[in-house]
Amino acid sequence: MKSMSRRRQSGNGMKAFLQQHKQYLLTGVSHVIPFIACGGILIAISLAYAFRFLPPGPNGGPDLTHAPLFIQSLGTIGAAAFTLFPAVLAGFIASAMAGRPGLVPGFIGGSIAGLPQTVDGHSASAGFLGALSIGLVAGHVVNALKRILVPKLLRPVMPIIVIPILSSVAAGGLMLALNLPIARVMIALNTGLQSMQGGSQVLLAMLLGAMIAFDMGGPVNKAAFFFGVAMIQQHNYAIMGACAAAICTPPLGLGLATLLGRGQWTEEQRESGMAALGMGMIGITEGAIPFAAADPLRVIPTIMLGSMVSATVAMLGGVGDHAPHGGPIVLPVVDHRLVYVLAIVAGSLTVAVVINLVKKFTDKPAVALAGKTL
Repeated sequence: MKSMSRRRQSGNGMKAFLQQHKQYLLTGVSHVIPFIACGGILIAISLAYAFRFLPPGPNGGPDLTHAPLFIQSLGTIGAAAFTLFPAVLAGFIASAMAGRPGLVPGFIGGSIAGLPQTVDGHSASAGFLGALSIGLVAGHVVNALKRILVPKLLRPVMPIIVIPILSSVAAGGLMLALNLPIARVMIALNTGLQSMQGGSQVLLAMLLGAMIAFDMGGPVNKAAFFFGVAMIQQHNYAIMGACAAAICTPPLGLGLATLLGRGQWTEEQRESGMAALGMGMIGITEGAIPFAAADPLRVIPTIMLGSMVSATVAMLGGVGDHAPHGGPIVLPVVDHRLVYVLAIVAGSLTVAVVINLVKKFTDKPAVALAGKTL
């Protein structure tokens, strides 16, 4: 009986621990949503102008070099918003865990997570998943430093000087150490993708779709995306066609899920769903990040499945994308447009139906618990 009681207490403790960390993630998400929405919309406006009014660039994609200064500025501002989001995400996760002293190591670690590392002419970074992880690490490091007993004379300077410096060195140093190995892994993935070109098209499409959705704009996503871009330069448009269909599936599918199962989502989540739909239409995979960061164990496998469906349908249907971008916005430069649309619809419906079913059978209907429970 005592052992059963101990196991029950241990299980309850783990559940409380996970729930607490989920709230930390949600705090980071609530702060990063405006950055993602702002960056995605501004970039989309500049891309839409380029696709509509400008000739394609050397690789067939949008070329803003000859666009009006205002359009170029919108793209630059949007890119700056995206550049900031890893730092904001990590910073506010750490702050939720450890208070104001967590901001400095969180922002620094998140900024480093967004820095590209170049190896043999290729670049990659830790991206979204790196920011998520380093935010939690920074929070734990700060909390550990807070528990150190120090002389009374040093206590006033601990939260404003000593703790930020020591925790930033720890979090920043860890992220610096991880960035280069991640870059090497991404290069190895790209090499592996190239070796699969002569193999099963379905297997390749499924792998590309899963990679695109896995970290939503992060290093794994970029490895698949730039593989597609490289194939465009070799006049092989089918690889980019599969990637393009997969790129928009996560945000479109999750946005659709909030419409089909409104009772399972809070008001804040439904608002994020509308933003995700808008970003999905213009090929911004990062529109799914608020959902994935809040509930990674259920959301990430689901969107990977949906993107695999989209990429496979596109590959089997002979879809070709002549531009290094995705989503309905590139429809004018896509071969077999009807199949392309069907691929996106199939993948998005898969995401919407599966995530709502998973939520229905694994969780109670969402309630407005601080407007953030997923």
